[in-house]
Amino acid sequence: MEITNHTATTHPTHHKNFWSIFNFACGNIGGSALSMTFSTYFMVYVTTAMFTGVPKGQANRFIAIITGLVFVIRIAEVFIDPIIGNIVDNTNTKWGKFKPWLIGAGTVSAILLVIFFSGIFGLSRISPVWFMILFIPVFIIFDIFYSFRDVSYWGMIPALTEDSHERSLYTASANFTGFGQNIVTMMVVPVVTYFTFLATGKHNEGQAGWTAFAIIIALVAIICSFIVAFGTHEKHNALREVTKQKTSLKDMFWALSHNDQMLWTALPYLVYGFGNAATAGLMFYMFKYVMDKPGLFWITGAIPTVAGFFTSPLYPIINKWVSRKMIYAISMCAMILAYILLIVSTDNLTMVIIAMLLYYIPQGFIFMAVILTLTDTIEYGQLKNGSRNEAVTLAIRPMLDKMSSAISNAVVGWVAVAAGMTGTATAASITSGGITLFKLVAFWAGLLFHVLALFIYLYKVKISEKKHAEIVDQLQQQITSGKQD
Repeated sequence: MEITNHTATTHPTHHKNFWSIFNFACGNIGGSALSMTFSTYFMVYVTTAMFTGVPKGQANRFIAIITGLVFVIRIAEVFIDPIIGNIVDNTNTKWGKFKPWLIGAGTVSAILLVIFFSGIFGLSRISPVWFMILFIPVFIIFDIFYSFRDVSYWGMIPALTEDSHERSLYTASANFTGFGQNIVTMMVVPVVTYFTFLATGKHNEGQAGWTAFAIIIALVAIICSFIVAFGTHEKHNALREVTKQKTSLKDMFWALSHNDQMLWTALPYLVYGFGNAATAGLMFYMFKYVMDKPGLFWITGAIPTVAGFFTSPLYPIINKWVSRKMIYAISMCAMILAYILLIVSTDNLTMVIIAMLLYYIPQGFIFMAVILTLTDTIEYGQLKNGSRNEAVTLAIRPMLDKMSSAISNAVVGWVAVAAGMTGTATAASITSGGITLFKLVAFWAGLLFHVLALFIYLYKVKISEKKHAEIVDQLQQQITSGKQD
């Protein structure tokens, strides 16, 4: 009888967990697609189509202004992300703390994405001055609402389970469905070209195509936000009871500044992100202006998409035998080798493809290692400081991504103009000096940042899977004995 009862109770639990993980993972299809569209392809749109019909000199000035504005605004808003995390942490509704933000902020940010890729309803060409005036407030609103959506999504993981292995399943599944960003890379050129042809009869990447592309991404993002909101449920247990207490901004910043393992985990991820963002943002330019093979750009989307089908499911399995730190180190070494190959062989398609494999495949493992380490620092901070900050701690990762995105946008805009890779330019019109500048920024800088990130993570991050399990045991003992407030 005991065996029968056990089976009857655990089977529904496993079934429920499966659907919870599945629905949570669906949320990142739209989230990653929207993020990739804006962080990478917005500047491609700005430099190639937004100011079509505007004199080249004037267009280049507007591109430079937008590049500067995006960089300054995104860096300024980086410091708002922990505040956004604190607002989410202090949210208390009958639907939980995360779902209202997922639905509301996710819908608003998706709509604003379409407005951006319409050139704010064509103002970029009709009246560039009015466009620049409206660009700043619209951009700030978009960035804030997208941050609420992103922080709410990733902040759910510690609320869904406190078990480190289960967290790896949620994170792995979400990382797996992060192929949304890779699908964007695969579809961006053919989709934009197709809808441009339907509207104008021309086979290029024009305004109509970019707007249609943004509408598709926005619809996917909204649908995915609803799926994760209605398909997951927060856990309520003694370990999370402390989250019901309101946390002031002063207490929040104090807790974050005294969580040394969170800070040491964040720093190498930021450094890694700087190098990665510059490289990823310039990949389109490599295929179009350096290799003169824009039709093969889909490879940069296909490789990580296919790789994602293997790396994410494999991570929890590999992690049973290999530590997070070792997985991170091996993955970073592979990416460093990729940079070396790209530096010396952009004229050899076979070597470029090999480099792409070494560059994209490890990224899923690196993301998994970092996000799980950050998640585990929540209990570390709770034990050390007596304060549990779920959304705030996991807001650090989107904050760092935003900083990387700002660098990417600035670098792409600057390199595109400085190397002559704008407007109607072709590979034949790019000078050797332009290509040298491109490689210096896209590959040499990326190589140095990755080496630095590897050393920081190896020597400063101390929290491991075993250490986290010990911390959870200590917290539970404190709760049981009534020592924790």
